[in-house]
Amino acid sequence: MAKNVNNLNYNEDSIELLEGLEGVRKRPAMYIGSTNAIGLHHLVWEVVDNAVDEAMSGYGDLITVTIHKDGSISVQDEGRGIPTGLHKKTGVPAVQLIFSTLHSGGKFTESAYKTSAGLHGVGASVTNALSEWLDVTVFREGKIHHLRFENGGKLMQPMEILGNTNRHGTLVTFKPDAKVFSTVDFKWDTICNHLQESAFLLKKVHFLVKDERSSLETEFYYEDGLSEYIAIVNQNKTPMNGIISFEDTYEINGNKGIEPLQMEIAMQYCNDDYQETVLSYVNNVRTHDGGTHETGFRMGLTRAVNDFAFENSLLRGKEKLDGTDIREGLTAIISLRIPEEILEFEGQTKGKLGTSDAMAAVNTFIYNRLTYYLRENHEFAVNLVRKCIDAQNARKAARKAKEEARKTKKPKNDYILSGKLTPAQSKNYALNELFIVEGDSAGGTARSGRDRTYQAILPLRGKPLNTDTVTMEKMLKNEEFATLINTIGAGVGKDFEIEDIHYGKIIIMTDADTDGAHIQTLLLTFFYHYMKPLIQKGHVYIAVPPLYRVHKEVNKKIAYQYAWDNQSLEDAKKAIGANYRINRYKGLGEMNAEQLWETTMNPASRTLIRVGVEDPLLVEKRVSILMGKDAGIRRKWIEENVDFQTVDRFIDEVK
Repeated sequence: MAKNVNNLNYNEDSIELLEGLEGVRKRPAMYIGSTNAIGLHHLVWEVVDNAVDEAMSGYGDLITVTIHKDGSISVQDEGRGIPTGLHKKTGVPAVQLIFSTLHSGGKFTESAYKTSAGLHGVGASVTNALSEWLDVTVFREGKIHHLRFENGGKLMQPMEILGNTNRHGTLVTFKPDAKVFSTVDFKWDTICNHLQESAFLLKKVHFLVKDERSSLETEFYYEDGLSEYIAIVNQNKTPMNGIISFEDTYEINGNKGIEPLQMEIAMQYCNDDYQETVLSYVNNVRTHDGGTHETGFRMGLTRAVNDFAFENSLLRGKEKLDGTDIREGLTAIISLRIPEEILEFEGQTKGKLGTSDAMAAVNTFIYNRLTYYLRENHEFAVNLVRKCIDAQNARKAARKAKEEARKTKKPKNDYILSGKLTPAQSKNYALNELFIVEGDSAGGTARSGRDRTYQAILPLRGKPLNTDTVTMEKMLKNEEFATLINTIGAGVGKDFEIEDIHYGKIIIMTDADTDGAHIQTLLLTFFYHYMKPLIQKGHVYIAVPPLYRVHKEVNKKIAYQYAWDNQSLEDAKKAIGANYRINRYKGLGEMNAEQLWETTMNPASRTLIRVGVEDPLLVEKRVSILMGKDAGIRRKWIEENVDFQTVDRFIDEVK
């Protein structure tokens, strides 16, 4: 029923004017994407971007990031120093304007920066807006300039001169506001990985990272840039060839006053890798969602390989190689520096490049350079085409098998499904949940305790294959994965269509032990390689079953609490009181259906961990180390990163 508009309390007094940075604090996710760990670290990247822009323009070759014990973090460069003079229009120091006003800075004109990372970002002002306090010290023109903001960007100390100096550059220190973020704990790995990327992209610039909380310190510096980046990503793989690297400039629009577009591409094929890894950057910013430069790269690569194959009569008739077959086993890194006049990103967080000129530039660049390279390296080129043909044949065989299965009334995979999957009754796929459960025992308990309307149960028999070390063809013959692919119902590999999934949530529910963790890792490796959009779109979760149940009888009734870790176990003991008993759940099957429901499956009371890809480089390295063939490298990483003494002590305290 329509409401009487005359009675609505909506007039000129309802219009709220948010001044300064208040709008950022009101809707932080609009500016930094989220208020979780990703958004928290985005504050750092905005300040780092300013330091990188200085180095990229040739000012300074050292950037230092320090995590302090009080939870603050600082970024220092050796650039020119942010301008401190009075801004003509506003009458306030330029440095104050930059940190207190949205869309201010030196990146909106090519006079200060020919290329920069920050033009379409939210800027350091947003870092200020979402901080408990922020300090700026500028070393410029022989003076030390200082100002301070508090409580979300309010100027507490106007710019002052602290003394004389012969240094130059900018030091920014800030402490994120715990009232804004779900976590304010800066992650060493996350920050190091981001700065390592920057070091790869900015050859011969030093990136120093310090953590005062743990006394950790490391430095990233690379002479050869992208080639060294490729070498680290592929360090645990078997390369088919040496690293190919191309670098050049490209004139835009007949060079009508516009600076040339700078391009650098490094690439390498691996014999034991059946996936495609393409990482792209624009002005040193990772373009997670690709864009015109990645499209141009794929077009030029496909043309160059097909042309060589035709010239050397390696293909039958007029049949061409598909781009996906050509990119199987390829690791490529694309880095562009684009002039400000034509730079276009889609979205505030610069996830996707929209510059149309980049497509033609990269297409032409990679086609010309790779065509010449293939002709000069004939043996490698022939082997590459043969590898692509093998990939094409395997893809066609898989598609043929899939089509034949669809024509059959009772496809082979339906027989596989019938004895294992307990389906949900609802056809509302967005609300449906698939629990992938370890073993038949836990599967039986989950079936009894589930919500039959929306929850499906798929038990696994034993451990799945490690899909990081087997071909797609072998993976498709595996009964566990064949069942899983058919259950999800959206295809696999390049044929995977996220719109066709039968479940809004795919939940891995395993025992809380090393075998359970191993199964989680194997399944996540499969999803990452063959159904990556599931992870990228947030459909994959890890269930968190309790480790303990603390209980005792009180007035002929059982009082109990569950515990998930050491601290919650102590809390549960205190809550239950003396004479308590403890059930240690070694597996999901040790819980009855009611207990499994209320702790792990009930949407109203359970805890789920959503799986995401925050940093592709970090994921690639972790998957390569943990799931690769080199047990020595895996063991070394585990010894350096897992505190077994803490785990053993935790178990001993419970016994």
